[in-house]
Order: sequence, then structure tokens, then C-alpha cells
Amino acid sequence: MKNDGHNKGRLEATVAGETLLLHPFKAAYWPAEGALLLADLHLGKAAHFRREGLPVPAHVSHVNWDRLISLLLDLQPRRVVFLGDLFHSDYNQEWEEFCQLMAQFSSVRFELVLGNHDILPEGHYRQANLEVYTDGLELPPFLLTHHPLEEVPASFYNLAGHIHPCVYLRGNGRQRARLACFYFGKDQGILPAFGAFTGMGKVWPKAGDQVFVIAGDEVLEV
Repeated sequence: MKNDGHNKGRLEATVAGETLLLHPFKAAYWPAEGALLLADLHLGKAAHFRREGLPVPAHVSHVNWDRLISLLLDLQPRRVVFLGDLFHSDYNQEWEEFCQLMAQFSSVRFELVLGNHDILPEGHYRQANLEVYTDGLELPPFLLTHHPLEEVPASFYNLAGHIHPCVYLRGNGRQRARLACFYFGKDQGILPAFGAFTGMGKVWPKAGDQVFVIAGDEVLEV
């Protein structure tokens, strides 16, 4: 792995023989493919909860949009693959904002591997000019899915989301921190949830696994 001044805050990791640039905005960039990989954005979730009468701060949505735009401008990807749960639930105004953003970056190929929260009618995805995959996307050596596969085909390395992975780190005394992470096992990796308004699920690394936590504006191996 490598973290230098030019890529401050980011970290290069080797996964399945490929270099991935891990970004503190909870995204992975695959330079060889020019592909930005994002999981579990849950766009529209804050608006969905506010519509149900729950007081969710407006800045939650702004964080998602600001980070997504920053990644597109900074990394200049040729394609963006969303690994499921792009939009949290049924339609609200944030979908129109998403469609406007897609139109502004019309030179980029946007693709969606459907997740369990992606329940909008097919026409909405066409409106956003999204290519949609229901059973995963093969980009050798990676097989991109939303749910981690129970059995990974021998010729692939599975990259998925859904889990919203995190680890707990202990410090001096009773200090304890819960940090979102990138988790890469022998034949499967889990990306952190991109969305700012999402929970986290603890992962249990085994010997030989690679774990990279997001600590503020840096990605660090633990």
C-alpha cells in the first residue's frame, strides 16, 4: 500500500492483483478501468425520514452531494459503478437532483447494480441514464454485487456493499472508536457505505485480511 503527498489522504491497496485507490470519502477508484466504485449511497434517505415527520438535519443530504461531486471532479472517472442502495426508498425530490447531476456529467458512464433499497420504477433509472444490472456486473477480475456472495466463482474476486462495514479500535484506558472501513478478505471485499446517514455493521477480520479504516480525512491500514 502507498500514501504519498500527491494523493494526500488516499491510500493505494492491491486487491486481486489490481491497484485500488481508497478515498476517505468512502469510495474506491480503479485506475486501470477508470472506474469509481461506490456502495450504499442511500440518496433521498434524509428527505424520506423528514417526510415521515422525523427531524433529520438538511446538511446530511448536502454532504452526500458535495462528496460525490468532488469525487467526479477530482478523479475524472470514465465510469461510475454504484454497488446497490443508490436511492433509499420510493421517489422524492432528491431523485430529480440526482438526475440533474447525471446530466451535468453526461460524458461519464453511470451504472447501478441493484440493491434491496433500489425499488424505483425502471423508468426512473432510464431518466437518470443509468445502466442497470440485476445480477451483478462482471469486470474481471472483479465480480461486483450489492450483497456479498455466499460462494464466489473461482475466477473472480467479489466486491460488494450492503454490510456498511466498520471495526472498533481501542486506545489507552477506555478509549474506543468505531470507524467505517474497507474490508478485503481472501476472495471478497466489502466497501464502506458512502451515505452520510447510514448505520454500520461490525466485521470480524481473519488472519491475512486487509482492513483500511477511514479516520477523518485519511485512509489508514490497521
